[in-house]
Amino acid sequence: MAQTAILGAGVMGETLLSGLVRAGRRVDDLLVGEKRPERAKELEERYGVTVVSNIEATRKAETLALVVKPQDMGDLLDEIAPELRPGQLVVSLAAGITTAFIESRVPSGVAVVRVMPNTPALVDEGMAAIAPGSHCDDHHLAEAEELMGSTGRVLRVPERQMDAVTAISGSGPAYIFFVVESMIEAGVHLGLPRATATDLVVQTVVGSAKMLRETGTHPAVLREQVTSPGGTTAAALRELEIHKVRAAFLAAMEAARDRSRSLAEGS
Repeated sequence: MAQTAILGAGVMGETLLSGLVRAGRRVDDLLVGEKRPERAKELEERYGVTVVSNIEATRKAETLALVVKPQDMGDLLDEIAPELRPGQLVVSLAAGITTAFIESRVPSGVAVVRVMPNTPALVDEGMAAIAPGSHCDDHHLAEAEELMGSTGRVLRVPERQMDAVTAISGSGPAYIFFVVESMIEAGVHLGLPRATATDLVVQTVVGSAKMLRETGTHPAVLREQVTSPGGTTAAALRELEIHKVRAAFLAAMEAARDRSRSLAEGS
């Protein structure tokens, strides 16, 4: 198998590395580009992977996963561009960085795929959306799909939808954590010990998500199944509607979409 290099060994870079190893990718087919000696040693000891410079990784690998902060992408591309060659695949996991931005800084013929991952990839339940650049074919998309599939589910989307994807699944875990935090605080307010409230809320969220995925039933139908006429759930949902929670979610995700759009324009 052709070598794959991960450039950037932060949290998401290591998440991708560990996911690939758990998915059965041989460590001698993997390279990591990392400049910090102590971090390089840590990764070598933990995974048995070879850690090299970004330049060497670019020379040796057929697929490069760029897992750096958006503000660092320009410098990384400037560093590796002289070593890139037509036919290589560049997979970018940096939020707001367009394929056009990357293509303008790499040699013609280098395929580019843009990815929007999310943090549940840490537990192999990630949701990654991938979008092709202008020199990308089905083979390149399939390679990116396999890469990201090691940490969860993958969906192909047109790049014009990436700002909306960022607002929904990229930032989405934070909304869920915010709801969970709020429900736990409510439990404490209602007289439950914090540990009890936490157990109740977390398992309720996990179980509800599993019901959604495994039954394929529309969430409105599942909600109605819990909501007896004149009952406790109906009383609670009435308060959520009065406080316009549905509209607040829409406004929040529009704000995230707009911010993603402005970051992309800035790139």
